[in-house]
Amino acid sequence: MVLALGAMIASCGDKKEKKDGFEVSRTKTEDTKAQAKEEVPVDMDNKGVGPITSLEFPDEINDEMVARGKAKFEAICVACHMVDQRMIGPALKGVYDRRSPEWVMNMILNPDGMLKEDPIAKALLKEYNNAIMLNQNLTEDEARDVAEYLRTL
Repeated sequence: MVLALGAMIASCGDKKEKKDGFEVSRTKTEDTKAQAKEEVPVDMDNKGVGPITSLEFPDEINDEMVARGKAKFEAICVACHMVDQRMIGPALKGVYDRRSPEWVMNMILNPDGMLKEDPIAKALLKEYNNAIMLNQNLTEDEARDVAEYLRTL
């Protein structure tokens, strides 16, 4: 009886068993999702890949641009982005604390090229389960309006 009980206790330990072609581990492991998640770098010097090579924001916010940018954001961007909460894409509040204005504009104007060539865009793609940002075919003026709106968040 004692031997049977000892054998039963030993069998419940650190053991792997195969069932229907799958290996089942009975040990507790660290959260593999947290281990697999790589930190997306903050790189204010990265200007991205696209037509925008230089962009300096003026000190004052342009309210007309903000109004147009907010309307455009609410029409097309909110399908994937919220202001201060992760969704299909990253939250955009404080984006200029993490990305350069040129990077943001290039991501808006050239998401295909950015996802193929830019290391930060690639890391974000991985972090957000390969949910690609679609090209909304905005003009540079429309993208600049959205960029101005993002300054106000």
